[in-house]
Amino acid sequence: MDRSLGTTAQPRIKDVSTQVQQTHLIYGSSDSTNPAYSAANRSLNYAAGGSIQRPELERVTIVPLPLQYQDTVGLFGKENHFVRVDVKINRTVSNSCFEGIGWECAIITEADDGIVNTYEPAVIDLEDDLEVVNDYEPAEISENSAPDFSDAYLTVVLQNLKTGNKYIDSWFDVRLYKSNREEHPYDLMYVRQNDFFYIGFHARNTKRLPYNVKCTVGQEYVFAVGESDKRYLNSVI
Repeated sequence: MDRSLGTTAQPRIKDVSTQVQQTHLIYGSSDSTNPAYSAANRSLNYAAGGSIQRPELERVTIVPLPLQYQDTVGLFGKENHFVRVDVKINRTVSNSCFEGIGWECAIITEADDGIVNTYEPAVIDLEDDLEVVNDYEPAEISENSAPDFSDAYLTVVLQNLKTGNKYIDSWFDVRLYKSNREEHPYDLMYVRQNDFFYIGFHARNTKRLPYNVKCTVGQEYVFAVGESDKRYLNSVI
């Protein structure tokens, strides 16, 4: 039997220069780390928070807390920016007085020196060793703290305050995203006291756009969520 010696097949080499040049024309060929050029050339390699998988981190421990995002140079130098807001509330202190069930917050104002309507200004003693005097029990005055309810929700309110220029504002969107990374269709969200969510900033073109956004976490405590309000939940019950 005759056996002919075969030769090893050589791989075919394809000239992709035209494709590379075309890609550079569309997306840009510069690998610059300057965030000012990230939006124009789609180069998000060095832009923090450019995807919801790798967002910028924000932590909230004391509520209510307004998160302000404002700049005059543009959308972080790229088309999309995501912020993950981690909520882990410290109940022992708060920036406001929250009314628990059956309680109302009291407002205490300083009195001027001197007698007013036969009443003398009093000094409130916050010591813990107050005793009963003439059958009167001392009131316990506590500093602002968050209610200790395990099933409570906090409100998240997103506001696009805009710049006042309708031609610029029409190219910019900001949205809330749930913890499962699904888009939340409302500017109001209910989150748990130990939870997280996302804020997405989106430019509709490659220009650097000014923006003015406010997201307030924990303005209100919600102790019960009705059927009509379940659409605002961060996750489905």
